[in-house]
Amino acid sequence: MNPRRIAPSRAPFRAAAAVALCGLLAGCAGTGAADGGPDGGDNRFISGDGNVTEYKAAQRKSLADVTGERLDGGSVKLADLRGKVVVVNFWASWCAPCRGEAPSLQHVYDGKKAQGVEFLGVNFKDSKPNAQAFERKFKVTYPSLFDADGRVTLAFREVPPSAIPSTLVLDRQGRVAARIIGATTYTKLDPLVGKVLAEK
Repeated sequence: MNPRRIAPSRAPFRAAAAVALCGLLAGCAGTGAADGGPDGGDNRFISGDGNVTEYKAAQRKSLADVTGERLDGGSVKLADLRGKVVVVNFWASWCAPCRGEAPSLQHVYDGKKAQGVEFLGVNFKDSKPNAQAFERKFKVTYPSLFDADGRVTLAFREVPPSAIPSTLVLDRQGRVAARIIGATTYTKLDPLVGKVLAEK
């Protein structure tokens, strides 16, 4: 980002947000909306190997208030989902691994929603038309927040996702119980969600 292009009155906030976001995603992958649709070949993502980290209850961190605009309109406040197990997936239409994991995420959601599990996507640094086309193509039925400028993602800095895609599993108290860095699969995510769901 060239500071000479920033209006003086907005420079401090913009610079701070840029530094924080670069640190969060370790390299600012996908710093603009993709030009291609969900079938495009754009591979702008920070690779993750699908590594899973589980946190014991005493080690879990609560998240800051997260509120954002839904891709399909309206707004979502993460705090309203307290009392339920919540899966938060960070994705983008320009991310090839996101396309690969989309059916698995939907499969887990379909199998767990009757048990009270909620899913929430965070569409990162994307264009709204491309993101909406992605959801139509992969028949995604759970809501996603539209995070064009990365501010929603920054709210997760206590346990940062660190890559696109990444997935967090939150316990009923809204704390991060598990984190997957990189693309996930049904056989990886479903047992994690089940384990947190079984907690009393």
